[in-house]
Amino acid sequence: MSKPQATLVVGAGQAGLELATALRDLGDAAPIVLVGEEPVPPYDRPPLSKGYLAGTQQLSDLVFHPELWFAEQDIELVLGDAVTRLERDGTGGRATTASGRVIEFGRLALATGSANRQLDLPGADLDGVLDLRSVADADRLGEVLARLAGADGANGGRLVVVGGGFIGLEVAADARLKGVEVTVLEATDRLLGRVVSPELSDFYLAAHRRRGTEVLLESTATRIRGDRDGDGRVRAVELADGRVVEAAAVLVAVGAEARTELAEQLGLDVDGGIVVDEHARASDGVTVAVGDCTSVPNPYTRGTPGRLRLESAQHASDHARTAASTLVGGGAAYTSVPWFWSDQGDLQLQISGLYADVDRTVVRGDPSAERFTLLHYRDGLLVAAECVGARQDHIAVKRGLEKGMTIDPEAAADPAVPLKRLLTPAP
Repeated sequence: MSKPQATLVVGAGQAGLELATALRDLGDAAPIVLVGEEPVPPYDRPPLSKGYLAGTQQLSDLVFHPELWFAEQDIELVLGDAVTRLERDGTGGRATTASGRVIEFGRLALATGSANRQLDLPGADLDGVLDLRSVADADRLGEVLARLAGADGANGGRLVVVGGGFIGLEVAADARLKGVEVTVLEATDRLLGRVVSPELSDFYLAAHRRRGTEVLLESTATRIRGDRDGDGRVRAVELADGRVVEAAAVLVAVGAEARTELAEQLGLDVDGGIVVDEHARASDGVTVAVGDCTSVPNPYTRGTPGRLRLESAQHASDHARTAASTLVGGGAAYTSVPWFWSDQGDLQLQISGLYADVDRTVVRGDPSAERFTLLHYRDGLLVAAECVGARQDHIAVKRGLEKGMTIDPEAAADPAVPLKRLLTPAP
């Protein structure tokens, strides 16, 4: 058993690791137990669908710290053993893991992350139906892409990606660079519809099609067919309108859901995620929860009121630091400006702010040259920027939003003028 005064962090992803690190940075000396269900030390997850899948990064490049570092920080790292049960009161509690280990704690932090949504379709359990969340998933997907590309002497075949979000499009782009035939099925009327502007959706639709990816919008998968000879392998995907798309493999990339099972065991409020306040406190007032398992008050002062669930490495880190401050009695509130990125082949997208309730968009640069910025305004105030191949624009807007600044929309369209020169205090 661990000492009762220990801080238990459930989830060894980026949010959990950042929380443990921030506690040490704040001078907290109490023992920390960091528990993760994967057998590898905490690693950077976003590159799984980018550099790691492409082969330009290895696992050693993704791992944040060697295991010796955890011992030096007095952080007990438990790997490959998920917490399955939690009990607590106002002074502490105990956790039970899948292996039967009991961990007593004084403070509790939930960093349980997300789980991929699954397709509830006939044939979803066939061999060759894949998803992407872990290193093991990425390794398996990489092997399949090599086979589809004919790199191992096989005959190749088509990858069907179900879902036109970031993960699906990043994998589709990498597959095309490897020479794999790809079809993307998106159930709605545009790509990335939940997170980007219609203008950017249109750009990515055209860009992926130029690179040879077949993209079918308003196309819902209803069944995954297997081999008639009964070998259990994927052969095709049936659509709601009767079309059939041949497939040698299927990647399911239809989003993720917050993992809230442990929070529900504790009776915490859950609404699309673990409900927390601006200090990362859950509804019991003593547990903290961080990262993409949470439903947070919108931290962006130029956003729209209400709650949201953010899925990004930046959110995981910033939110974890807020939670660490809360655990040691600090008063910091979570008020970060959200930002995101996506590498889709040779196209790099960087987003600052949140696209919502926009009434004006300024196009800066030339979308046909695949280097441009979309600046989005509400009531004359800059609220978000979507930058494709325009890193300096992204840096300027990100820093400007963090400092409460804006950019005159009338001057913003000229790409010859650096955006950092146009930043002015917001009224």
